[in-house]
Amino acid sequence: MDGAFSPMMAREFDEDDVRIRPAERTRPRTKDRPDYSQSQIARVIAVDRGRTTCLIEESGLLITAMKSRELGRKSVVVGDLVGIVGDLTGSEGSLARIVMVQPRKNVLTRTVDDVAEFERMIVANVDQIGIVIAAADPEPRHGFVDRALVVAFDQGITPLIIVTKCDLADPSEFLSMYDELEVHALKISRGGDLTDLRKELRYKRTVLLGHSGVGKSTLVNALTESESRATGDVNSATGRGRHTSSSAVALKIDLDENETGWIIDTPGVRSFGLAHVERDRVISAFPEFAPAIEHCPRNCSHDEESCALNHWPALSESARHRLANLRRMLAEGSR
Repeated sequence: MDGAFSPMMAREFDEDDVRIRPAERTRPRTKDRPDYSQSQIARVIAVDRGRTTCLIEESGLLITAMKSRELGRKSVVVGDLVGIVGDLTGSEGSLARIVMVQPRKNVLTRTVDDVAEFERMIVANVDQIGIVIAAADPEPRHGFVDRALVVAFDQGITPLIIVTKCDLADPSEFLSMYDELEVHALKISRGGDLTDLRKELRYKRTVLLGHSGVGKSTLVNALTESESRATGDVNSATGRGRHTSSSAVALKIDLDENETGWIIDTPGVRSFGLAHVERDRVISAFPEFAPAIEHCPRNCSHDEESCALNHWPALSESARHRLANLRRMLAEGSR
């Protein structure tokens, strides 16, 4: 009968005859990671909107690359030594991948403000930090220099104070505060001779750090004999400089007698928080205080009445001046 169920049909639908689709096989998870030990090592010289310019130092070839997923949230900054794979021709339109970042010998970081936990990494693997201030327009600030020195001492980076616009004012009194720290300082007038500065830059990777308007980009253009960095004036209403550099970039400079160096120009900073700095590492940059500090009370801030440094007879007059500098820097770092 049409539409009636029959035993024959029952046999056709017997369970033994039903075909079961096998479960889809998925690739088994593995903890093995790709081996990038043979990747090409290059140095990052610029980072701009997700694209990174890397220099293969042996050949001088410039490679454009982007950070791979394997790195996750790990930052890549100017100065990093990275491993790159993929298209390494350096031809126009080519794009390689950054798959590893080698351990850094130091980093220059800041917090946007002193209560923030977020650190912003600026550069890595530098030999020297050029703390650029102006003798006037804008006025120099001890707080900024002190904070930059804290970071330098914390990371083991040699500090160099560079004072621009010395034709407008004499910075000698300002710089006298740092005499006992034995930090080298250079005075530069607008359009003046840069011979002494060039000597300090040879064979080193120097990052320039300073507020907007102090003349960092003007210095860079003079040293590189180019107009590679835009320059700007100081706002007469606020006394602050206008941001003219939007990203850090490393530039090679040719010095006398085939000598070379690298300078890293950074965007002008408005705030330079130090919430991330370890006080003990800053203090360790002053080894003459170590014998006294051993007698300090536990968790001593080194700026309190019970601090052993207040009563240590072996401190010379020069050391006491250095102690005053240290305490001022530690106070800046705790703000």
